[in-house]
Amino acid sequence: MNTEAAVQAPTLGQQLIDESGSDPRLAPGAPGSQAWIGYLRSHATLLRLLDVELRRDAGLPLADFDVLIQLALGEDGSLRMTDLARRTLVSRSGMTRRVAQLEQEGLVTRCSATGDGRSVQASLTPLGEEALRRAVPVHTRGIEQHFLRKLTPQLLAGLGEAVTALQAECDFG
Repeated sequence: MNTEAAVQAPTLGQQLIDESGSDPRLAPGAPGSQAWIGYLRSHATLLRLLDVELRRDAGLPLADFDVLIQLALGEDGSLRMTDLARRTLVSRSGMTRRVAQLEQEGLVTRCSATGDGRSVQASLTPLGEEALRRAVPVHTRGIEQHFLRKLTPQLLAGLGEAVTALQAECDFG
């Protein structure tokens, strides 16, 4: 009787990764592969959770919250559209559509940027500020519950270093 474990043929996914000549750390089960998959899944899950909570408890999608909070962080509650797109990592055309929708809802206004007739600036309205006042506690509570409470100070520090290293080469502007 053969007591040796049967060797399983590689899956199609394993074959494709092997054939690609990619870094061995991306092999199924390898640390790089596990880290990448875990990062993607946790990122997607956290964004969905925060979006659901913001919609349910503040009536505001996460993407709209992101635009509004970035405006609130800008000088006088305003930003040039190009800066707003860069801060939210949304394309300029995507930002134009999103801000147009927020403008229709009365949450922001658009006008020519001061001192530069070619640039457009978006600004929070009082209604936008009111929406943020409802949404910020919901959002911060979600971050605390779904992110901060699950990580020790050491893990937070390590994660901070890791994302800083990843962001060093990310420029969507």
